[in-house]
Amino acid sequence: MPSFYHRIAGSSLERIAALSDGIFAVAMTLLVLELRVPVVDAVHAQHPVWVAGSLRSEQVVWHVLAALAPHLLTYFMSFLTLGIFWVGQQAQLSQLERSDRQLTWIHLLFLLGVTLMPFSTALLAEFITYRLALLIYWLNLFLLGAVLFASLRYSVRAGLMGGAATAEVRSAQARRIVVYQALYAIGLLLCLANTYVSIAFIVLLQLNSAIAPRIAPLDRF
Repeated sequence: MPSFYHRIAGSSLERIAALSDGIFAVAMTLLVLELRVPVVDAVHAQHPVWVAGSLRSEQVVWHVLAALAPHLLTYFMSFLTLGIFWVGQQAQLSQLERSDRQLTWIHLLFLLGVTLMPFSTALLAEFITYRLALLIYWLNLFLLGAVLFASLRYSVRAGLMGGAATAEVRSAQARRIVVYQALYAIGLLLCLANTYVSIAFIVLLQLNSAIAPRIAPLDRF
């Protein structure tokens, strides 16, 4: 028999949701900190004709933005990623009737994946043409999806789901996770051709999930 402590530990769904909201908010904020605008003096040193005319100044700004493009792209992709997984976790939590110690630790592992997202994003931004950097980013995505799937399966097995979580609803949630994880894996394989192709594919998947589900077949999942 589990001890009294183990029976009461981690039983608050509200605390899991509150901690998750805070960690997601911090992770999303940390993403933008990688978008550093170069110091003005450094720009002057690289472009000594900065003051020669406004046209030249505009060219300098475009040069800076071009250099920041990988960081802007990965920031956008990871912000979408965190938004999608936040929605997915909230959908699961809303179906739960109660929690327990094991489920709480599963969600803490999920939040570990969330906290790693700023690191994997920064790594990919710095080495955007390298397949290893993209692989590490994909492993971060896989960790989030796998733990969210494990959370769903455990909740069903432990009888933690509420009455609104019908078999059809649970099946739809599980299929959605599996299908998107499989498509993310396909996106990773596309890096064999080009990492930008792979990233573009992942971003399109995320946009489909976030803003265009009604016109895409994946809405069934």
